[in-house]
Amino acid sequence: MTTPHQSNNHATEYEAWSGLEDDGDTNSVQLDYEHGFESTSRKTKLKQHIKNLYLHDSASSDADSLEIYIVHQRYAYFSILFAVVQTGVLLLMIIQCGIAPLYLNPMIGPYPDALSYWGGKNAMDILEMGEWWRLITPIFLHAGVIHLIGNVAVQLDTGAFFEREWGSRIWLAIYLSSAVGSSILSCIFMPNSISVGSSGAVMGLFGGKLAEVVCRFTEPCMTKQEKIGHKVRKEQLGVVLGSVAIVMLFSFIPFVDWAAHLGGLIAGFVVGLVLFGCWIENKRWRIWWCATGAGITIILFTASLIYMYSGNIEVHEELADVCQYYQQFYEGYECSCQRN
Repeated sequence: MTTPHQSNNHATEYEAWSGLEDDGDTNSVQLDYEHGFESTSRKTKLKQHIKNLYLHDSASSDADSLEIYIVHQRYAYFSILFAVVQTGVLLLMIIQCGIAPLYLNPMIGPYPDALSYWGGKNAMDILEMGEWWRLITPIFLHAGVIHLIGNVAVQLDTGAFFEREWGSRIWLAIYLSSAVGSSILSCIFMPNSISVGSSGAVMGLFGGKLAEVVCRFTEPCMTKQEKIGHKVRKEQLGVVLGSVAIVMLFSFIPFVDWAAHLGGLIAGFVVGLVLFGCWIENKRWRIWWCATGAGITIILFTASLIYMYSGNIEVHEELADVCQYYQQFYEGYECSCQRN
């Protein structure tokens, strides 16, 4: 999803602008989420800059009708950083472990045992070996080139725009907490599968956007920027709901971890209630959404972790040796990436 545009001659455009360099002023123009607007002088300067850049040959009435959707920052630092790291990790996996035949890995990637050796979600290692870090490391791993392209494309498009809207700290908090939530639910409902990929964390970004829409629906719609914000979030809501429906529909096909997708979505939503609830200007709604979000988040994560470590989850013992685990499914399977 990119910034919404309507490209008719006299149509309204929503341009995501976070910085302005004009007359030596290199300070970034940022949306003040507490008050809902930036200073009048800087807003006027930004709007005039947009007019000169885009509408130099248009009528003045058209220029005055331009609507500018101001985001928090110019670049999506962590969206890009994670994409680079994820690409580099897959390349290293392929160099070390080789590319598996398509009948073993149709995603064009390493042998399946490599996914566990490099830190994939393996319930046996998490629950029995105490390797808790596997709750988060799967987001850095992908089964192959096709898997990587699918997740990174969404992360660098929709995910990157969300980071520019929210700011890197909020984006990172939602992304990482969703990664943990996706792994927890996967351990509970799909303990006998080895899972990798950032799709759970990406679903968490969708959940975070849903939480933002819910929380900021209570904000006033008085100023022009507030009206533009409501309009943009309304369009985003339709796109996000459609994307979530499609992802969840395909989550139930073989070899796809539906529990990780659902866990990431839920985690992103509840954490988003806390983060975005604290932005609400109205004190009563701010207290309500912060308290509600915090309560739900603590209860869900605590209850899930308690159940996950309760001993009620049955995990195949073969997962302790992933080489042996895959050898029982594929005749002549050779483990090319075993740990020394």
